Amino acid sequence: MTATSTVMAASARLVSRLALVTGGGSGIGRAVCRRLAAEGASVVVADVNQEAANETLHGLSRDRRGQGHMAAGVDVASRHSVRSLVTGIQCRYFQPPSVCVSAAGITQDAFLVRMEEEHFDKVIQVNLKGSFLVVQAVAEALVICGAPKGSIITVGSIVGKVGNIGQANYASSKAGVQGLTRAAAKELSRFGIRCNCVLPGFISTPMTEKVPEKVIGKMTSLVPVGRMGEPAEVADVCAFLASDDSAYITGASVEVTGGLFIG
Repeated sequence: MTATSTVMAASARLVSRLALVTGGGSGIGRAVCRRLAAEGASVVVADVNQEAANETLHGLSRDRRGQGHMAAGVDVASRHSVRSLVTGIQCRYFQPPSVCVSAAGITQDAFLVRMEEEHFDKVIQVNLKGSFLVVQAVAEALVICGAPKGSIITVGSIVGKVGNIGQANYASSKAGVQGLTRAAAKELSRFGIRCNCVLPGFISTPMTEKVPEKVIGKMTSLVPVGRMGEPAEVADVCAFLASDDSAYITGASVEVTGGLFIG
C-alpha cells in the first residue's frame, strides 16, 4: 500500500473532530495541519506569525462538516494569548478542541559556555512553558465542558532524550516537554484525555535550512535509513495519536527518527 492510499484509507478517522495546532505556520506544524484536515478534522492553525498561519490555512483540504478551518495568531509563551485563543475557538465552534498538537518551537543555538542567558530563557519560554500553557488551557476547557475524550500531542525532539552539541537550551526544553506530557497523561486520563509526545529526529524543516550542507551530510550519515525525515512523516504519527486507533496509548514518547540512536 502506498503512502497516498494509506492516507485515503484512513481519511475518515478525524471527521467531526476539532483540532488546534500551534506552530502551524510552517514545518512540522504545517504538515500536521494538512494531515489532520485531510482526515476530516476542522483545524485551527495557530502561529505567532499570522501571515504564515494564513498561508497554511489556504492550503488545507475542505472541512467536511462545513464549520470551516481558521487561522489565529498566538504567542504560546503568553498565558493571556493562549487563553484568548482557546476562548476564541470556543466562541466560534461552541466547543473546545478535542485534538491539540503543540508544535510551536524555536532554536537559539550556541555552545554552552557562550550561550547568553536570555537565549536560554527564550527557548525555555517558547518550547517548554509554551507547551505547558497550551496543554493546560486545552485540558481545562475539555474538563469543564465534560468532553468524553480528547487527545493532546506534544512535539518534543530526540535531542531532548540524547542531547546535542550547541543546544543545551533546546535539549533542556524538549526533555521538559517529555516530562510534562507524562505528568499530564497521569493526571488527565481519568477525564478521558490522552497525552502523548512525538520525538522527531533530523527532519527537513525551515530550522534545518540554516544548517550548513556539510553538517547535514554528517547528520544524515548517522541515520540508519540514510536520509532526513520529512515533516509529513511526523504528521502521520500525530494523526494516528489523534485518532481512536491509538485509544489505548497515553503517556508514550514516539520516536520518528529513521532509527537514529538505535540501541
